[in-house]
Amino acid sequence: MSRRPRTLVLALSALLVLTACTSGESPSAEPSDSASADGEASATPAAQEEVELSLAHSYQEGQPQVECGANVIKEQVEAAGVGITIEIFGASELGGDADRIQSVIAGDIDMDIQGASALSAVYPPMSVVDGAFVFDDSEHLYNFFTSDASAALTEGFEAETGVHILGAWNTGARQFTANVPIRTPDDLAGLRMRFPPSPTFLLNAEAMGAEAVEVAFEELYLALQQGTVDGQENPITNIDSINLDEVQSHISLSSHQLSSNLVIIGEVWNELSTEQQDALSAAVEEAMIQEPECAAETEEEILSAWRESGDMEIVEDVDREAFRELVEPFLRDAFDEAQLEALEAIRSTAGQ
Repeated sequence: MSRRPRTLVLALSALLVLTACTSGESPSAEPSDSASADGEASATPAAQEEVELSLAHSYQEGQPQVECGANVIKEQVEAAGVGITIEIFGASELGGDADRIQSVIAGDIDMDIQGASALSAVYPPMSVVDGAFVFDDSEHLYNFFTSDASAALTEGFEAETGVHILGAWNTGARQFTANVPIRTPDDLAGLRMRFPPSPTFLLNAEAMGAEAVEVAFEELYLALQQGTVDGQENPITNIDSINLDEVQSHISLSSHQLSSNLVIIGEVWNELSTEQQDALSAAVEEAMIQEPECAAETEEEILSAWRESGDMEIVEDVDREAFRELVEPFLRDAFDEAQLEALEAIRSTAGQ
């Protein structure tokens, strides 16, 4: 829940002691240092601004988004000693993505970690961040969101919603799984592939030539087990978290889309001092560096375990260029003017 700044004022009052001597032989006492010449006490109040912020997300303890994302933000900003503390509410405790973005806009939640597709529901150009092959890798995403090239997108979002974007990170590329290898777009033919029920994800599926079936993540294991769908795509950490190696035999490393997290803050941003804003921005940037590194390490541990156990055959020779050649012109035709401007801004930071 939202915590607004509290002002703790410690008022120091000086006690004026007047000593009067009735004897004509004793001089009157001089006014003390804490009293004015006319006998009135002076006070020097000292004020310190302290802010407790709520930070919500949908992830579980132990996931990179928590350990190297949310927790790093909390640790870094509290260590800065600028009067900010953060209370974290994870595992969708404060609602699902769609509900939380509305709560941030309303000021009921201070900060949130969201995917770009959820944010695109309130600002459509944000959908481009989740486009297939829009970003080359984690470094490209970092370069974009820490450069002036992102200003039009982030400032447009803030102008529309009143919500400030502090930063973003990639928490793993999305990969295909099925009971057959998927090396080229032709290998998707005849496969019913689960995609999240999001316009951007479904557009990516169409661009790659996939037959998309909408299934909620919570229902995915059962859908694969029962044959409702033949395959799916997700980051490696998500695939492992619900044991999809039990119902899928192959993972094809297509890395066709980055899974982005954006760190947002509502109207309370404008109530923070410049020093507090700088400290919070620096904390988020540190998480932007650490979270992708943690995610990559976790992914490699999972892949190594699959290689050793043989539970999942890892297909590394995916023709990513063949997929890219299909996707780029398709998305350019499908995007509107504002989305194309965002796409050009993102591509302008590739290779920097």
